[in-house]
Amino acid sequence: MNYLIVVAHPDDEVLGAGATMYKLAKEGHSVNVCILSGEVNARNHRPSTKELYEDVNNSLNILGVKRVIKGEYPNIQFNTAPHLNLVQFIEESIIETETEVIFTHHPADLNNDHLHTSLACQAAARLFQRRPETKPLKELLYMEVPSATEWSLNKAINQFNPNTFIEVGEEAINKKIEALEQYRGVMRNYPHPRSREALKGLAAYRGGQAGMIYAESFESVFRRGF
Repeated sequence: MNYLIVVAHPDDEVLGAGATMYKLAKEGHSVNVCILSGEVNARNHRPSTKELYEDVNNSLNILGVKRVIKGEYPNIQFNTAPHLNLVQFIEESIIETETEVIFTHHPADLNNDHLHTSLACQAAARLFQRRPETKPLKELLYMEVPSATEWSLNKAINQFNPNTFIEVGEEAINKKIEALEQYRGVMRNYPHPRSREALKGLAAYRGGQAGMIYAESFESVFRRGF
């Protein structure tokens, strides 16, 4: 199976689905990542572009990612980018990786770039209907990104509501944390949601909800029988 994780910024992919990515790659699936803002110029304590790319490669190598596609959309300014451009960039990534399953941001995330990534991904998910030669999409899932998804304060929008739980086990959670630690300046001390303790605790909680040994949770919003 070919998977594509579409995110706004470097590290979002690990926060939202790092353990699942590791598990899928270990099982022999093709796991690819599309990062729309490959430089994150507005990030605090930002490393150089060279250092950031090293961090991305080091992190995703740990998780067994096959390919990383980086865009150049402006950090925290996706609302200024034409929606069509975002959609077409994601569509090209879908075609290049022959994607069958997509993971992306929840549209209620506090981060504005996450919202626009999700909206563009929703539009791109219909590509197989417009381009019959494109491999049909089997599933679209939203993921939770600690420090963004839980801050969805606008109650006029449906909040993240997990309905899909993937058991990953302790090894994959430890790999997720190891991969996230490759990003300079991203990890924080407990009780920050990007701390080792909080990430492991969230996986234990989601696992407990579904009777599993550590899990990552997702909201499946489109599923085509398979």
